[in-house]
Amino acid sequence: MAVQLTKNQTLNLKIKRLGINGEGIAYYKKMIVFVTGALPGEKIIAKVTKATPRFAEAELVTVNEASKHRITPPCPVYETCGGCQIQHLAYQQQLVYKKDLLAQALEKYKPANYQKYLLKDTIGMEEPWHYRNKAQFQLRYNQQLKKVEAGLYQAESHELVPITDCLVQEPTTQKVMNVVTQLLTKYDFPIYDEKKNAGILRTIMVRIGIETGEVQIVFISKTKKLPKINPLIREINQRLPEVVSIMQNIQDKKTSVIMGDETIHLWGKSVIDEKINQVAFELSPRAFFQLNPFQTKVLYQEALKALELTPQQKVVDAYCGVGTIGLSLADRVKEVRGMDTIAQAIDDAKKNAEALGLKNTRYEVGTAEDLLPKWLAEGFSPDAIVVDPPRTGLDQKLLQALVKQPSPQLVYVSCNVSTLARDLVILAKTYQVNYLQSVDMFPQTARCEVVVKLTKK
Repeated sequence: MAVQLTKNQTLNLKIKRLGINGEGIAYYKKMIVFVTGALPGEKIIAKVTKATPRFAEAELVTVNEASKHRITPPCPVYETCGGCQIQHLAYQQQLVYKKDLLAQALEKYKPANYQKYLLKDTIGMEEPWHYRNKAQFQLRYNQQLKKVEAGLYQAESHELVPITDCLVQEPTTQKVMNVVTQLLTKYDFPIYDEKKNAGILRTIMVRIGIETGEVQIVFISKTKKLPKINPLIREINQRLPEVVSIMQNIQDKKTSVIMGDETIHLWGKSVIDEKINQVAFELSPRAFFQLNPFQTKVLYQEALKALELTPQQKVVDAYCGVGTIGLSLADRVKEVRGMDTIAQAIDDAKKNAEALGLKNTRYEVGTAEDLLPKWLAEGFSPDAIVVDPPRTGLDQKLLQALVKQPSPQLVYVSCNVSTLARDLVILAKTYQVNYLQSVDMFPQTARCEVVVKLTKK
């Protein structure tokens, strides 16, 4: 029977491994304790911040014996911002941790024969900083300093941490964010105040096409009306020539979802251009696109490597977004079909296919769980299916369709090791799991992407 701990209790602990959010895991008389900021092998003193009958959370007070992999985080707001979780861990060891995360998830869900799965070493980055091509910063008006600030919320709070130099953000996106934030102060823009439910402007999104250098700004506002927007746009044009597109998105609901359904074109192009593995893409404000273009190339090359394709084969790209994966392989196969729930993304995918001169692609708006069974019923029989679902993993209906009418090859691109391991419990009954290849898309954070090669038994 595990002991019941109490809040503010001080514990001497030895950290065993890192958990799914980058926190240290220790045991105190069989009770599991999660300690933010602690590393495996460390002997520490921690203070309990939350005690439940099943687990406890604690904050790190003192490190008595430090890990040889502990480093000083270079970011000045690392402790408060909540955007990164493992900056205090040397990068090569971050890669080891991400492979271990996968092993932990498999141990928890236990898909058939999981002990025999081949887990390949995580593919990392040579330069694991300044990789994010999109910044989405919340806004607030600082009454004391009389200026607008942009940044991220502290973990599990709505306290804003102002950020003017994010070390994982591509430098141009941060520069554009800083200039725009200064201009919002200059033109006295009404910034949304959550507590008072007053003001207009909530969030700024800045996205760059790394290969093209094109930058898009999206103002996310509570109402359509944006006073003083014209002088603001004029000054952005003068000071930021790299900005080629300015858009507005309206989010009038009280929600944590950043973007609403309506997007308005304010100035310049309505999309920006980007390239991956020689394939060109147009990106509209709401279209999903991987945040780390450098590693996206690697990720998609790994997905292609996992597929054994011939010119006569037909491939389904489920959760296709703007068509990134399917368009990368369209010139090698007979037909590619893709689906996505965001109509704008499907429009982009169709335009992207057209720009590449491809005649063998078909894109439809809808869920994979509805469209795949429909296509199968119509007699369309894919030789390979690529699934790249959101963090929630595969929908149950889609899982059933994949098992009921399995394609010879299945490649699962996952951004959440827990939902991947859960889905493999079902998939491993019908498919052989050949290997799992993790790719570090988000250095300094606890997140990891995995490419899984599966073949029909």
